[in-house]
This record gives sequence, C-alpha cells and structure tokens, in this order.
Amino acid sequence: MADATDELRVFEGVRPTHTGDLALESQGIAPIPADSRYGGVHRMFTVWFTPNMELSGVFTGTLAVVFGLGFQLGLVAIIVGTIIGSLPVAILCTWGPRTGTAQVPLARLPFGKTIVLPGTVQWLSSIAWDALVGLFGGQAAQLLFHVPFWLGVAIVLVLEGAVSVYGYEFVHRLQVWGSAILMVLFVVLSVRIFQHHVVLPHNTLHGGALFGAFVLMVTVSLSAGISWATYASDYSRYMKPDSSKAAIFWLTLAGLTASYVWVETIGLAGASVLGNQTAAGVRRLMGGGFLGVLALVAIVFGAIASNSMNDYTGSLAFQALGARVRRPIIAAVVAVLAFAAILWMNAGNTSGKFTNVLLFIGYWIAPFCAIVMIDWHYEKDKYTPHLLRTALNFGNLRNGWPALVAFVVGFGVMVPFMNTTLITWHPVANALDGADLAFYVGFVVAGILYYFLRKWAADSAPAQAAVPAVGVAGEAGSSRPEE
Repeated sequence: MADATDELRVFEGVRPTHTGDLALESQGIAPIPADSRYGGVHRMFTVWFTPNMELSGVFTGTLAVVFGLGFQLGLVAIIVGTIIGSLPVAILCTWGPRTGTAQVPLARLPFGKTIVLPGTVQWLSSIAWDALVGLFGGQAAQLLFHVPFWLGVAIVLVLEGAVSVYGYEFVHRLQVWGSAILMVLFVVLSVRIFQHHVVLPHNTLHGGALFGAFVLMVTVSLSAGISWATYASDYSRYMKPDSSKAAIFWLTLAGLTASYVWVETIGLAGASVLGNQTAAGVRRLMGGGFLGVLALVAIVFGAIASNSMNDYTGSLAFQALGARVRRPIIAAVVAVLAFAAILWMNAGNTSGKFTNVLLFIGYWIAPFCAIVMIDWHYEKDKYTPHLLRTALNFGNLRNGWPALVAFVVGFGVMVPFMNTTLITWHPVANALDGADLAFYVGFVVAGILYYFLRKWAADSAPAQAAVPAVGVAGEAGSSRPEE
C-alpha cells in the first residue's frame, strides 16, 4: 500500500486552476480530475501554431531546393505532407478532454509494461527535437548577444527549461503571447524575401528522379507535423470533458498547417540567401539594424516556445516508464541533455544531420499512432478515470506484447523504404529514386498486425477472475488501486 501511495504522490501534485494561473505545476501523469478542468478550445490553435514559427521549419523548407525541386512543386509537397502529418495530431488532441491524460501515458493501456520502449524513444526524441530547434535559437542568441555559440545555446536552454518546469499553463500562455509576436516577424520576413529579388528555384531534376525528390519532400514535411502526435493530448488534458471535439480537431489542424506551410514556404522561396546559416541569413534579409535585432529576438523566442513543449512532454514520457521522479525535475534534465546534441548538430554537415535526425525521430511515430488509434477505436469506452488511475501503478500493467510486436515489426518493415544515411540499406527507396514511403508502410503494417494480435490475445486469455491489470485489449480488473 505504501508503494502505491508513494507512486501516486509522485504523479500528482499542484495543478493550475484557471487561465493565467502560473503556479509551478508539479502534477505529473495522473489524470486531471473532471472538476479541475478549464480553458477554452481556442487554445488549440495557438498552442499548435506558435511553436512551429521558428527556424527549423524555415530550414526544412530549404531542403526542397537541396533535393532539386522548384518552387511550385516544392510548395505542393509541403502542403500535402503537412496536412497528412497533422491529421493524427488533430485526432489525438481530442482524447485529452475525454481522459484528462497525456499522450504517452495513455499508451500504457495498449502497450502495458512494454511502454518502456516507445516511452524511452519519446524521451530521447524530445532531446533530439531540442537540438533541431535549439540549434537556430543558439545561433540567434550568439548573434544577438555577441557571445560564443555554446553560451547562446545555454541561454536558450535555461529559458526554455524554466518554462517547461513551470508547466502546462505557462506553456499555453507563452504560445498565446508568441503567436502575435511571431506573426508580425514572419509577415515582415515574407515581404523582405520578395523585396530582395530572390529568384524562385526551378526543378533541377526530371523523370523518376523528380518524382523521388517530390515524395521525399512530402515525407519530410509529413514527419515535421506527425512528430507532434505523441505530444497531442498533453496540451488538451486540462480542458473540460464536454469540450467540442470538432473544434479541437479543426483548430489543431489549422494551427499546425498554417504555421508549417508558412515557414517552410519562406525557406523554399529564400533558400538561395538562407542556406545553413539561417539565423544570419534572416538578419540579412531584414536589413540589419533595428529590424535585424527584432528578428534575432523573435528567433530566440520561437526556439524557447517550441522547446518548452519538448521538455514538458519529455518529462511526462519519462514518468510513463514508471520512473518515480517529479515532473519538473525531468523537464529540467531534458533541457540540459539537449546541450550536447545541439553542439553536435552545429559541428558540420548541418543539412545532412538535420534531414536524418528529422526523419529518423519521426519514423517510429507512424506505427505508434496506428496502435493507439486502433486500441482507442475498439476500447475507448474503457478509457475511464478508474482504469487510468489503475494504470499509474506500473505493477498493474499487463505485458502488452501485442502492441510491442506490432510496433517493432511495423518499424522493421519500414527500413527498406526509408531514405536516410543513418541506415545504409534501403533498397526500395533506392529503386524509387529516393522516394520515402516508410511512414505509410509502417502505419498500415503495424495497424493491421495489432488488430489481429489484440483479438488473438483477448480470445486466448483465460476466462477467470479479473485482476487489476491493464495492457491487453484495454482490459482491466475491478479492483481499485490503493490510495
């Protein structure tokens, strides 16, 4: 009884009680009680718009030119990929009000004890995303404060870490404040790009090679959007249970699509003057002086807004592993560990490293989404507060082998379809002139496999007295966890 009580104390704590309540949140993965919910659905736009208005998105847009695409075809690839990648996030966001629970902790139901694998990968992915975004924030801070690059990175990490430590409400408020600030910057930046007589890129490839480059760019844009899927309900779990699902879905989709298409189009149009030194390139585009300084401030702000969400979600994912560590402590640790990753990103071949890391930390999310969506579709009536509280005790989880097998096999089948130098064996991608179809293959294979394995596991389970365990086909016993 003491162990269960201690575990709940670690996962519960001080919660914000209303919009603007910036008290330090010690609440972890425990479900938010229905009578403690607050916040309007309009937050779903700002929380998914603001964090993408930063330079990793701009740099992503420049990759279309690196791949050999012209402006028109590159823009189509960006729009198509962003919409496809954003759809799972919009769907998963609707689960927050229903359950009061964050995304990776929700996956404890289908994965059971095997949540250790996807939970660990998510925690590491949070650090990787800190590196992708913090790289440009560090560059901007270096130029803004005239300090060494490592110190610029440290400034960004300290500020983002403070926001993530304070938690949910502080993150939401920062995105609201930032949406107006960053909109102004990117409007001016968009105008400046065309004022500088930037020559829009033309296709440099033809035939099959052009098709392969187009599909690869769709996949790159898709990977940016879908990367938020494992964060989704983290930022809607405090919302009231009767919040409009349709509004949450469309506002989330609109926020993600508007932001990603905008910043990636800037990168696509201005690739000739942005290149690897994106922060310096933006300052040049703004004409230096006061506008140049404002641009650097906004870049730093955008990095902090985005990475605070990486650190916050990383802390919840780590607790989902069963780690009895307070959420604010883990959030701070994620920011600290990102420091070395950012220095590595800046050490050379930024374009190649950026592409590989962006794709690789997103691949695993496709099979993950398929598994949790199928489990929710067939078992959503069992995602109750009682079941979710039972799942807080790691010992109450079943082994979750159907989800683990589907997850591993789904990812394994993706490998031949990947286009990344991190894995040298990708025969299908090579045969398709570099076209990367891995996300689609992983989603379909993992989904089909989990559908049949969960049914087989449920049918073969002994029909005997229920036990307080969850993790196979969403089953749970009738006993309440000790509190």
